[in-house]
Amino acid sequence: MLKLTVKAGEYLLVGENVKVVFTGGSANNMHVLVDAPKSMNIVRSTALEKYGMAADPGNEVKHHRDRKISPEAQEKIKAILMEERKKARREEAARNNPLRRYGG
Repeated sequence: MLKLTVKAGEYLLVGENVKVVFTGGSANNMHVLVDAPKSMNIVRSTALEKYGMAADPGNEVKHHRDRKISPEAQEKIKAILMEERKKARREEAARNNPLRRYGG
């Protein structure tokens, strides 16, 4: 068992595929993000207790496979993301324009 003191924004790497990010909290709560492959089973202890399960192999919680989105929806999403990136680049260029600093 490893006991650590961490600050918000710090993270732990577990193996090559799991990242645990500490995002803050209070005296009674800690906010944690877990980035792991979908093939890994991540379950809160309270959920295991609620359903009377032990955290042993074979008691994995089964997840439903994500539904595929249509090619048309994928294209719409790409177009929206591209437009957002262009907008962000234009705004960044406007902020960094040297003529703007001198009223030009």
